Amino acid sequence: MKSIKRILPLALILCMLVCLFSAAASAEGKKLVIGDTTFNAENWEETIDPHRTYNGWPCIRYGVGETLVHYTDTMELEPWLASSWENDGSLTWTITLRDGIKFSSGRDMDGEAVKQCFEHLLENHDRAPGDTKIVDIQADGQTLTITTSEPNPALMNYLGDPYGCIIDVDASDFETGVVVGTGPYAAVDMVTDDHLTLAPNKLYWNGEPKLDELTIRTLSNGDTLSFALQAGDIDAAYGMAYEAYPNFENPAYQFSSIQTSRAFFCSMNMESPIIQDPAVRKAVALGIDKASFVAVLLDGHGVVGNGAFPDGFSTFGGENIKTETYDPEAARAVLEEAGWVDTDGDGIREKDGVKLVVRWLTYPSRQELPLLAESAQASLKQIGIDVDINCTANRRQFLADMSSWDIYASALVTAPSGDPQYFFTTSCLPGMSYNFGAYENARVNELIEKLSTEFDTAKRARLAIELQQAILDDNAYVFCSFLQMNMISKANVHNWNAHACDYYEVTVDLDID
Repeated sequence: MKSIKRILPLALILCMLVCLFSAAASAEGKKLVIGDTTFNAENWEETIDPHRTYNGWPCIRYGVGETLVHYTDTMELEPWLASSWENDGSLTWTITLRDGIKFSSGRDMDGEAVKQCFEHLLENHDRAPGDTKIVDIQADGQTLTITTSEPNPALMNYLGDPYGCIIDVDASDFETGVVVGTGPYAAVDMVTDDHLTLAPNKLYWNGEPKLDELTIRTLSNGDTLSFALQAGDIDAAYGMAYEAYPNFENPAYQFSSIQTSRAFFCSMNMESPIIQDPAVRKAVALGIDKASFVAVLLDGHGVVGNGAFPDGFSTFGGENIKTETYDPEAARAVLEEAGWVDTDGDGIREKDGVKLVVRWLTYPSRQELPLLAESAQASLKQIGIDVDINCTANRRQFLADMSSWDIYASALVTAPSGDPQYFFTTSCLPGMSYNFGAYENARVNELIEKLSTEFDTAKRARLAIELQQAILDDNAYVFCSFLQMNMISKANVHNWNAHACDYYEVTVDLDID
């Protein structure tokens, strides 16, 4: 009995301590910190204003903004802020909005608010007017009637793009880039290239946010990101370097993985005298060892690229495309026939006194890109091409000077809306935002025009395949691999999941013990 009497007070003391710690934790609230290598000005993600360049990505990723439609992990459309939509077979779309949704400002999300949002988008965004082709918007209660300048079968797909986040224009601060959306979290503080602090949206329409505070920290260096997660400075990480994965392959951490359409690919500078030689472009396409890059440098965390879309992606994936595969002997033969020969025995070919040196421009915030540069440099040297790598966060300056680079290697989600049109209109038409190499082909332009007005799904897929073949026949692009995305978090983080579209990271269900 005496021993029992001594144990009881100890048990009571322990119980009291647990209660005190629980009360203290409850008073402090649940806080979660995510480290991200891509939330920075280098990636055109300076703010969360979806109406500027690519700032819609952090807006939708971090739970501030939502769009009319939502993409499943098979990249099919489903209702989100819109409950339904229909097209008259031509220019007119009728969209019904969900009832009972408020912005975090308290304003009702009705037809007038969405109309105002889209009008502001079309006035300010560089891609949205050309993508959507919207010429008129009418609002009546919860119904929007949208008219396009020409038939646009991909309209709803485009309105699911991050730039389509529905925001309260009146309550948003467009000077600082802090906008007000309908999502589970609202921005309270933001410093570009440093952090974004979010608080729960108490008016959220689709459940109760679990966190009392959420912070997104910009950690553009992969080593810094890894150290931060291991040290407990952050709870989750996006963009972790592959070589750091073994540090987290234990029960203290968890991975969320999914195959995406984020391509790591090369754009040829069609204004470069060396790249204008079709033999050089073909030799580069034959001389990059994609399989080795994926297997060795990416440690298998990806798939080899054939066309603009991954194999098995819908009905227009890369398995339907004929592309150059790694063949160094064929590459050497192509260059020899074109007059590129190594006359001085230094291993690098020349023609008319000009060394075959390719200036390779890329950037470090996508960890795969420096690895791709190293891989290409090694394999292309074997066929007599010297690769001069410029891996810089200041790539915009070099891109603006077409005389400063020959090949630009970048990362792009080629089908962010589940539809093939996006890649071709942004990357293959003259003057468009992602056509960095000034590629132009009259036949390609004609096919893109057909694709943009074709409603039949099967015909759209055939046009997408034909378009991929056309640009690959020109060797204007080399698609090296597609990302298998891995997001890493502590074991006590719940519902932080990777999605095929690379959006929706922060949802109402995100939680931490």
